Amino acid sequence: MIIKEIKIFPQNVCKNNLLTNTILKVQREFDIIFIQEPPWSFIWSIPSSSNKEGEEMVGAPNHPN
Repeated sequence: MIIKEIKIFPQNVCKNNLLTNTILKVQREFDIIFIQEPPWSFIWSIPSSSNKEGEEMVGAPNHPN
């Protein structure tokens, strides 16, 4: 397969969760999306031997695609 054109979308989101989610949902015409300064937030609780409720897993947003 030969790709003649690659569309790249770079964006600094300044740790804004709403802007990050909007870019991931709306930008379908680009092949590569670079997100600078993504927000770090709670993702889910993971099992822990020291905490019955689990430990918080914190990270950048992850889009299913």
